[in-house]
Amino acid sequence: MKKLMLRWNIDKPRDLIIIFIVFSITGSTSITVGRPVLKAVGITLENMHAVIYYPLFILLSFICYQVFLVLYGWLFGQFNFFWNMEKKMLRRFGISI
Repeated sequence: MKKLMLRWNIDKPRDLIIIFIVFSITGSTSITVGRPVLKAVGITLENMHAVIYYPLFILLSFICYQVFLVLYGWLFGQFNFFWNMEKKMLRRFGISI
């Protein structure tokens, strides 16, 4: 934990726990939201080949993850940490904000 606190420049263990909670909620939410959204636009495994469906699902989940990460970070009072993390993640994909 101390290594992460140093790496992420976090002062309090409480903040680290909040960050872990935000990461876990974000991952769960992005996956939970992805399937109904695809189904709402008519994309299901029944009408689309798995080779197309799963990459679409992963892409949609990734986009949802980025949005929910900042949203939950803001709700839990860690907006600056997650906004900086978001910018770093997007830079790795060649997207600059």
